[in-house]
Amino acid sequence: MSAHGPLPNDPIPVSPEEMQAFQDFFYRKTGIRLDAKRRSFTDRRLAERMRLTGSRSFRDYFMRVRFQPGEQELQHLINEMTVNETYFLREDYQFDCLVNNMLDEVVRGRAPGDRLRIWSVPCSTGEEPYSLAISILENWGRADAYDIEILASDVDSRVLARARDGLYEERALHRVPQALRSRYFHAVAGGKWQVIDELRQSIDFSLINVVDPAQMARVRQIDVIFCRNLLIYFDEASRRQVAEAFFDCLRPGGFICLGHSESMSRISPLFTPRKFPDALVHQKPLSVSSL
Repeated sequence: MSAHGPLPNDPIPVSPEEMQAFQDFFYRKTGIRLDAKRRSFTDRRLAERMRLTGSRSFRDYFMRVRFQPGEQELQHLINEMTVNETYFLREDYQFDCLVNNMLDEVVRGRAPGDRLRIWSVPCSTGEEPYSLAISILENWGRADAYDIEILASDVDSRVLARARDGLYEERALHRVPQALRSRYFHAVAGGKWQVIDELRQSIDFSLINVVDPAQMARVRQIDVIFCRNLLIYFDEASRRQVAEAFFDCLRPGGFICLGHSESMSRISPLFTPRKFPDALVHQKPLSVSSL
């Protein structure tokens, strides 16, 4: 070990008890269990953060993570431990379901000009919320009649900064037709594409940890939640906790879309499955008596 902590590829001198304490702490804070299958990944990220903070031992670093005012190092660690990979119009059959079925049900009985709230979580580097906005503008004929608010959140502060910038490599746009590129992006130096200002400014990006009840309590009156490929990283207890928090966030009759490998029926009985022509989604009942 160097005077400034281990190099990123060095083994971390840590006892099984210390590692278990760290894993339990990270689980309580994020709902993500860092199990043995991810140990080499975890060790590399820890070694890098120890080096950058000048920590002389794992114990010193863990104390910093736990007790630093403002939890700044915890946020850095969360950024390192989360994986973010996505692209525009990914699993777009759910976007088709949104504009062909869900939104029409959501606005039933509402007056023109009423607000609709759609939440993308985790939004990663922004491809999903921007795809939602583009899909609605292009394919829902009633978009101009309502005040549509798209919220986007993630637990990783770095990807949120990238999402706000709206700057992407060519590979992120490989499924975007040229006509949509011309309307919603402009080419910039280095072969990159940037989302137009009007669209970037229409998305509300924020840092939210879905296993933090205080943060989740701020999110209410949501009509549709897109939460795809997040719950697979949680254990059964955390998945149930987050599902119940999403239930509280949604308006009666609101919808939630999960990833193709996720099943709400195996997580919580609170939601009703709805099979539309384009996708299977889950709905919060219109009344408690419907449960």
